[in-house]
Amino acid sequence: MSTTSPIRGAHLVGSVLLADAEEVFRTVSSALGSRLQRLPDGETGERSEWIMWQWDALKDSPGLLPAVDANSVYGTRPQVKPRHGLSAEEVEINPLGYAKAAIGSYQLFAQLKQEGVIPGHLRFQVSLPTPLAPVTAFVAQEDRPIVEPAYEAAMLREVAEIVAAIPHDDLAIQWDIAREFAILEGVSQPHFNNSEDGIRDRIARLSSAVPEDVEIGYHLCYGDFGHRHFAQPKDATHLKNMANAISEHVQRPIAWIHFPVPVDRHDEAYFEPLREIRLHPETELYVGLIHHSDGVEGARRRIEAAQQVLGDFGVGTECGWGRRPVETIPELLRIHAEVSEPVV
Repeated sequence: MSTTSPIRGAHLVGSVLLADAEEVFRTVSSALGSRLQRLPDGETGERSEWIMWQWDALKDSPGLLPAVDANSVYGTRPQVKPRHGLSAEEVEINPLGYAKAAIGSYQLFAQLKQEGVIPGHLRFQVSLPTPLAPVTAFVAQEDRPIVEPAYEAAMLREVAEIVAAIPHDDLAIQWDIAREFAILEGVSQPHFNNSEDGIRDRIARLSSAVPEDVEIGYHLCYGDFGHRHFAQPKDATHLKNMANAISEHVQRPIAWIHFPVPVDRHDEAYFEPLREIRLHPETELYVGLIHHSDGVEGARRRIEAAQQVLGDFGVGTECGWGRRPVETIPELLRIHAEVSEPVV
């Protein structure tokens, strides 16, 4: 592959640690509006720590009770369990809050788009965790087979509310796939048999809930709490396998797939498995190779390595920006702009 092909565009995973959605919309539109296809609201406030805010929805749900805290690679977590004797169909879980947040932010998005602050081509991006993540974080292993279906049903109600309220031609939904890689890397034990098939089937179910005229994409993730992965990938094999499984089993258009690149991996060996990636023709690929720690120079090293294996792609960071110092945001935006080309 040529090492001089232009990098077409950039992608934001979701969280941006600014004051509120309006500051995110204005700041990002000004810095990167011509390089993005979609714009998230920054997941500000209580959502900035990804799934951690879901503890409130779970602990207050009538079908669940407090359980013994558990240890994880990221520290101690509180947990819940189903009330005694309840089946998955009987476990009632409160609204999760994703639809309320998305609908509120979209009203501002639409207003700023009408005013010309947000470029007209941008869709409003809503990033959602697969249910496996909050369930494995906050539910004991033995109780997950009961709680996971109830939480999945609650998440699908959120999706239904979002797609009912936001115009489909202005909406993009991203599924954040993280805990699945902890299972594939052996860091986390699944509560279901045939883990690869179970993961694939869950993603296909979630994807089928999104109408085809709403864009859908996937953020493949190795974690970022404390700026640490839950496992260091040996190479991109699991990422390639996941992208191929999604492409094969999701029976609808796939707008984009995003995957991470560790800061120290600017070697062709990391990217080599991606020679076998099989995406839909319409799918954009975004490589999360930008790191604040080594800036434009480091990003270009990783771009050069990726271009030995991949064709056209855009760029991003490994994960969201909700857990980094706010003073780093302007520099991150500058790096994205410097190493990518406009898409419009």
